[in-house]
Amino acid sequence: MFAVEIYAAVRRFVFVEGKSRREAARVFGLSRDTIAKMCRYSAPPGYVRSKAPERPKLGPLVPVIDAILESDKTAPPKQRHTAKRIFERLRLEHRFAGGYTVVKDYVRIARSRSREDFVPLAHPPGHAQADFGECIGVIGGVRMKLHVFCFDLPHSDACFIKAYPAETTEAFLDGHVSAFAFFGGVPLSILYDNLKIAVARILGDGKRQRTRAFTEFVSHYLFQERFGRPGKGNDKGKVEALVKYSRANFLTPVPHAASFDALNAALEERCRARQAERAGRQTIGERLIADQAVLRALPEPPFEPCDKRPAKVSSTALVRYRMNDYSAPTAYGFRDVLVKGFVDEVAIICGASEIARHPRVYGRGEFVFDPKHYLALLEQKPGALDQAAPLQNWTLPEPLQHLRRLLEARMGNRGKREFIQALRLMEVFPETLVAAAALDAIRLGAISFDAVKQLVIAKVEHRPTNLDLGDYPYLPAANVKTTSAADYMALVSGRAA
Repeated sequence: MFAVEIYAAVRRFVFVEGKSRREAARVFGLSRDTIAKMCRYSAPPGYVRSKAPERPKLGPLVPVIDAILESDKTAPPKQRHTAKRIFERLRLEHRFAGGYTVVKDYVRIARSRSREDFVPLAHPPGHAQADFGECIGVIGGVRMKLHVFCFDLPHSDACFIKAYPAETTEAFLDGHVSAFAFFGGVPLSILYDNLKIAVARILGDGKRQRTRAFTEFVSHYLFQERFGRPGKGNDKGKVEALVKYSRANFLTPVPHAASFDALNAALEERCRARQAERAGRQTIGERLIADQAVLRALPEPPFEPCDKRPAKVSSTALVRYRMNDYSAPTAYGFRDVLVKGFVDEVAIICGASEIARHPRVYGRGEFVFDPKHYLALLEQKPGALDQAAPLQNWTLPEPLQHLRRLLEARMGNRGKREFIQALRLMEVFPETLVAAAALDAIRLGAISFDAVKQLVIAKVEHRPTNLDLGDYPYLPAANVKTTSAADYMALVSGRAA
């Protein structure tokens, strides 16, 4: 093949200097056909096939290769055929006698034909995309899977991410509420894939039947929900890229944190710091201004990001939520209640009143007790005090434990009941206040429930304590004698001696 310089010299000789092609052939020592070709092309055109190459050995097996590549579309990504594996199967199963290169070339071309093309999308300000991702983290010394809520504003590329112990309805709702607070407003629309948390059913006409929780959420914030196709290369590409970006940049190496609150505080700072990075000619923060200008104001009152489920209090004053049991006051046994499951708490509602609130657990078959819920029943059945499961891990302050020993030593079973009555003061007053009153009662020698109660009330009302122990003959009484002169003289004479 001739160099470009020769092409340029021949073309100049013919077109600029006006020489004939016959003379050019003589001067440059080339055939007239070559000179004609150089006049047609400004640079060497290379070898151009007039028809597709024939593959006498591979041709009959092309349908077999196409079938393998088609079946790979539904196979797990890590178990799809390589060109080498297809070559081996052709040799073993179809007695293919050709070489590996021709198979590899065909597989490359066939795969490129099957790739989907996409239309570039415009992203006007004020619209968002949301999705969940997964990674591994160490929280409180425990290695676990983290479910990361990712929220993206495609116009500016501003992002918000928050990690949760599970991908649940309450995490989905809490992630949105946190993202809205982070950006200071509500987007005009949010794009999702078909999350089961948001979509109860996909109807025949392509419409979605929303879940009750998601319907309440949309009704509160009044944004337009949109749904895209899950998978690679869909119109949710921005947030799916954010899932990969956050995992590679915010959550690598494996994050270690004392709690989810600590981890999420660090992630929020990373999202804020990312706004200083450039996206085209502007920083993400500068582009975010256009997004925030069209966001809707946050509505009042705030939305409760929780999962709501009806339940019933059992005979043992327990309410089941997500495979775990939470206690309620025994007075509500057999009553219908509403359970509100938050990310980190579980609230139990009866009528219009909240009757219990517990820390959330994510295991299975766990019991979460509040010992105070069972004190009213234990007052009627004091014999069960030592074996009551809700009280097994209840570590009481030392003054209250000492008070129990003194009450039982002086009054036996009646002392056990009075101790339970003293514990019931914690249904109304803080534990520290009741413990301080118990310590004062022990110092005064007033070992009774009524004494502790009066001391607690006196502390709350900030007044001196007036203990009248006349109604408690079983308490040791102080016998104060009238002072006599003889006793005084005996004291003085004793000191003189």
